Amino acid sequence: MNTDILTDGIPLNEAKKALIMIHGRGAGAHDILSIAKHLKVDDFALVAPQAENRTWYPYSFLAPIEENEPSFSKSLDAIHQVVVAIQQNGIEKENIYFLGFSQGACLALEFTARNAAKYGGVVAFTGGLIGDKVYENHYAGNFENTPIFIGTSDPDFHVPVERVNESEALLKKLGASVTKKIYPNMGHTISQDEINWANELVFAK
Repeated sequence: MNTDILTDGIPLNEAKKALIMIHGRGAGAHDILSIAKHLKVDDFALVAPQAENRTWYPYSFLAPIEENEPSFSKSLDAIHQVVVAIQQNGIEKENIYFLGFSQGACLALEFTARNAAKYGGVVAFTGGLIGDKVYENHYAGNFENTPIFIGTSDPDFHVPVERVNESEALLKKLGASVTKKIYPNMGHTISQDEINWANELVFAK
């Protein structure tokens, strides 16, 4: 997968912290990078991979995983390659952060849960773990109290609250410190309140 990557903020070879920003379906790396100006990430390197054809996998994140192959595995590998590149610049996992919106939030949660470790933090704006159900055997490792923020609308056309709750339970089982906020009728968007929580819980450490 030839993933184009946009960077912003502090250059990777100078930064002590990095934020991987994962865009949603139909959007692009530029779109998700634009959120950074609202976040307390002035001292971060910002890294935003661009999905092929603006989507990380073709169908709903609730579809059986095999229906979203091979795109799904390629997308997980693309995030892995970004993490490796960041580490090669001397930034440890505990200083690597993840943020995603919608499809990007699902991918951020899925990647980190499959590779649970002490990360800087994870921000999922409207997302959950991927699959027709939550398969516990897909996930391994220990988050060691990594802060994870999940915000979502109830209802949300793409992301059922039930899956958000199931994802929260699994992430906690893997040792994450999860904060979940459910907003009545917020719509499929990112709210200022979610930004505030992300800053307070994850980025302002």
